[in-house]
Amino acid sequence: MTHENAPLEQLSRKETIGPPQQPAASIPTRWKVFLAGVMQGSMIDKGLVPQDYRGELKQLLRQHFPEADVYDPLADHKNSLEYDRRTGREVFFFHNEMCRTVDLLIAYLPQASMGTAIEMWEAYRHGAVVVTISPMRHNWVVKFLSHRIYPDLDAFKMALESGEIRQLLEDGVDSGSRGL
Repeated sequence: MTHENAPLEQLSRKETIGPPQQPAASIPTRWKVFLAGVMQGSMIDKGLVPQDYRGELKQLLRQHFPEADVYDPLADHKNSLEYDRRTGREVFFFHNEMCRTVDLLIAYLPQASMGTAIEMWEAYRHGAVVVTISPMRHNWVVKFLSHRIYPDLDAFKMALESGEIRQLLEDGVDSGSRGL
């Protein structure tokens, strides 16, 4: 198989409270998706690692999840490296808070990223499905905060095409597996 399940994770169907207004199949669902991923990585100098993956991920999500509201932090903050300390801090904390409210966080990690690790932590602790695209399957952040790990974009694309990612979202995360 091209992915690895995080140990001890239990996924189950989300339950709704109260009588349904319409049959579930006819209610359109809007998924909130956060695109997390390496930006500066381990760079010492000011700069960004290549960000081509963001466009590819957005295109794949438009194709397979047209009902998703996808937030790409770089799209709204292209000049973030030039922000003053106050603005940068506000954006940093805003994005981390946003990760507490999403349904799905997709983390692209060909290398380690401290910011992405924090975003993954916030999403995981608040019940989001966390899917990671990374060859670092033994890294503890990747291993313990991901509901699925795909080694590369091709494996992630196959999971989208097969419906695996959609099933993860539809099943949701059992409240017993949220956080610590």
